[in-house]
Amino acid sequence: MDTAERPTPIALRDALRFWLKLGFISFGGPAGQIAIMHRELVEQRRWISERRFLHALNYCMLLPGPEAQQLATYIGWLMHRSWGGVAAGALFVLPSLFILIALSWVYVVFGQVPVVAGLFYGIKPAVAAIVVQAVWRIGGKTLRNPAKVPVLWSIAAISFVAIAFLKLPFPWVVLGAALTGWLGAKVAPAQFQGIGGPAHAQSTGGPALIDDDTPTPEHARFRPARLAAVLAVGAVLWLAPMGALVAWQGWQATLTQMGWFFTKAAMLTFGGAYAVLPYVYQGAVEQFQWLTGPQMIDGLALGETTPGPLIMVVAFVGFLGGWSQQVLGPEARFLGAALAAVVVTWFTFLPSFLFILAGGPLVESTHGKLHFTAPLTAITAAVVGVIASLALFFIAHIALRTGTSVAFHSRIDVAALALGGLAALALLRYKLGVIPVIAGCALAGLALRMAGWG
Repeated sequence: MDTAERPTPIALRDALRFWLKLGFISFGGPAGQIAIMHRELVEQRRWISERRFLHALNYCMLLPGPEAQQLATYIGWLMHRSWGGVAAGALFVLPSLFILIALSWVYVVFGQVPVVAGLFYGIKPAVAAIVVQAVWRIGGKTLRNPAKVPVLWSIAAISFVAIAFLKLPFPWVVLGAALTGWLGAKVAPAQFQGIGGPAHAQSTGGPALIDDDTPTPEHARFRPARLAAVLAVGAVLWLAPMGALVAWQGWQATLTQMGWFFTKAAMLTFGGAYAVLPYVYQGAVEQFQWLTGPQMIDGLALGETTPGPLIMVVAFVGFLGGWSQQVLGPEARFLGAALAAVVVTWFTFLPSFLFILAGGPLVESTHGKLHFTAPLTAITAAVVGVIASLALFFIAHIALRTGTSVAFHSRIDVAALALGGLAALALLRYKLGVIPVIAGCALAGLALRMAGWG
């Protein structure tokens, strides 16, 4: 393509082919997914300019929910109105949903086979290392110099203690952080200055279809009537399936409670999937007992090794919950589990679409204003402490061998801890990718199990 010419308008069907492709290649977590979209959309196809791409990304980083999926939704919406945004966001998720349903079935049916058990024995320490890396990465961006931002460090430390030791509910931690940020913007605004955005990549040197000077499309401008219409449609899309579940199985039924629980979880995903995982753990493992703690770690490993947003681990949680609770009866365990995965995915991602389609213009009007960004900065600081508590939980689960009654010091799983340490070194020091680290640990775990360890 001649870089001096502006690309021709893209038909919706051509855009859909790209969004479907993206759904199958979006590995590497949000950072990797955003990098793929930047390379494809800004550098190669020039559908959107560098500045407009980063502007859209900044919107998504201010919202709860998976920012990479929301970014795809936003760009699809900007290019092809609401249906374009819905299609882009849905195709970002659907391949991962079908893959995870298949892998979850393999897990529940063949998970105790020695080969599969050995692979997961090695994967668990890798997942613990990945969570430690998340603490390091998000903490490095958020907390910065402790001498300059002691308030943010204090928020992170208090959040860690509140979740790890006091067992306070995650929503209360988020609310406390938000109130602290709101007050802090008035009392100590320098402590809550916004986190720096991503570095600008090299300019592509040619005009983009949606360029810096391209006017905001008519459909993307704020209008109260349009906002009301989108919210009304969103309310129907939430109320209709929830009402159907209540009428079919009752409010206390597993599927209904999954829909309600993951609606609440979707509102709390500031800071990415790792931020909401402690809340999901509290509900799915401790409160409802849809799955066990070790199974939660296995689900996170599957989520890390499949395309799509990491929050898709909720599909694994839904599948195992539907399987264990036999939501459609013992004769239809797979169908019930698959239905539970679909229900969980629907209620988790519906708010993300509404945040973009309804709230995009509103977020744009408040972007960069400290009274709006300070609570989000405080929440992100709390997220560092919350993820640190999750890392502690994972490390504790891999540190001790199960199924033995010997003394405590003899139960310490040295091999698992060593694998976790090597995985952390590979991720933090040598910057290896998540997939190679998980694959290497999985093979090491298989070798250790075949040798009789664990």
